[in-house]
Amino acid sequence: MTFEELTGDQKTDRDFLILMRDSADRMDVVRKALEEVLSSALAQGCITVGVYEAAKLLNADPDNVVLCLLATEEEDDLDVALQIHFTLIQAFCCENDINIMRVNNMHRLAEILGGMDGTGEPKDLHCILVTSQVAPWKDAAFSKVNCFCKESRYLDQWVPIINLPER
Repeated sequence: MTFEELTGDQKTDRDFLILMRDSADRMDVVRKALEEVLSSALAQGCITVGVYEAAKLLNADPDNVVLCLLATEEEDDLDVALQIHFTLIQAFCCENDINIMRVNNMHRLAEILGGMDGTGEPKDLHCILVTSQVAPWKDAAFSKVNCFCKESRYLDQWVPIINLPER
């Protein structure tokens, strides 16, 4: 494996950074890229859904996790236990260099990931982990999300917030 393969396409990253300067375009590109990453990861079986399942995976195999999404709705802001879980997960992800994002609109996440589990119960979509896909650094959508997370950290926004639009 060469350094270029490991770091991804430098031209694509540079072009993406130029595009990221316009805030409206930037958020639209990141939203679309995030949806692509989730759809691709779901198809590859690289998604872990649920706060407790995520905590178990982070404890067992943190090196395999490449992205953590914490999703909320307005009523979740009053759930103290959930906020404590989020704080602990955020701290763990920051300490282990795992990209992390907050996502609003759990309804849209349910559309992307399938809202029901095998028993017909709604899934706990508050925490979603994406584990290593086949060569994630070669995936253009993942590169965009990764670059957005890096840029956010550079701007001291350690947990950026993405608003997924309804379809």
